[in-house]
Amino acid sequence: MTDIRWGILATGGIAHAFTADLRTAGLDVVAVGSRSAESARAFAEQYGIAHAHGSYEALVADPEVDIVYVASPHSHHLAHATLALEAGKHVLIEKAVTLDADEAIALRDLAASRGLLVMEAMWTRYLPHMVRVREIVAAGTLGEVRTVIADHTQRISDDPAHRLNALELGGGALLDLGIYPVSFAVDILGPIESARAVGRLAETGADSDVAIAAVHAGGGLSSIAMSSRAAGPNTAHVIGTDARIDIDRVWYTPTSFRVTATDGTVIEDYTSAFAGRGMQFEALYAEHLLREGRTDSDLLPFDESITIMATLDDIRAQLGVVYPKER
Repeated sequence: MTDIRWGILATGGIAHAFTADLRTAGLDVVAVGSRSAESARAFAEQYGIAHAHGSYEALVADPEVDIVYVASPHSHHLAHATLALEAGKHVLIEKAVTLDADEAIALRDLAASRGLLVMEAMWTRYLPHMVRVREIVAAGTLGEVRTVIADHTQRISDDPAHRLNALELGGGALLDLGIYPVSFAVDILGPIESARAVGRLAETGADSDVAIAAVHAGGGLSSIAMSSRAAGPNTAHVIGTDARIDIDRVWYTPTSFRVTATDGTVIEDYTSAFAGRGMQFEALYAEHLLREGRTDSDLLPFDESITIMATLDDIRAQLGVVYPKER
């Protein structure tokens, strides 16, 4: 594929952020779909998009669309990604990829049967500073990596009707915020073999504050905190026997980091510098895969997304968080 054409499914805040970055990178956004024709038209006008569709069905049927970015709430990812895949479109699905591991498995199997790309839009994985972090770890600069410490904590909303507090939308700190440090720890240390979680639930039954202690394959440990009710440092640390990486706030967005040896010597000082928020890098990588005729990301294989969802399923069970579909 040469000229890869994007369609945007849903018009909420994350869709705006993603589309703005695609425009910054000069990518071809040709269509947007919404449940509301008026919302689709306004979105299309704002970003100079040729086709505005008043339904998701019309969006995925658009013959000019090659790949669909699914930007709806977690609760609708399975249905909307299925809609796109059944229409023969590749899909990039906003994190968390689904509500649970079973839904993610269903999408993997459907995409495989159609020979299509399905990819989780965990944009942090694709940011330049994270690429460099992986290079440093792979080079052995840190020695044996023993521990990852990371938090994603924000003061968002106490309103029971807010998306993050609505169980029917897959609300909760875990899927919206905790997915970032969990995915990061897995990226650095490998799959989580066991995890202990404690937390506090909001009035709606959604998780608002969670702390996780995990053991990874190979014996590495991670300590992860998340909250939708209180803002913390939002930093991350990768600690090895010879050196450590300290990623500044906000670690999961374009930022800076330092590599410091155990004697205090700064080995490397890295600062991100590029236009946009950084969501263009996941889109560019999806395009790279399609041009090579590949249907899975080697930076975040879909089976790894499934493994992460299974870990989140286990953590939810420990917390007592139950989605309506599970009752």
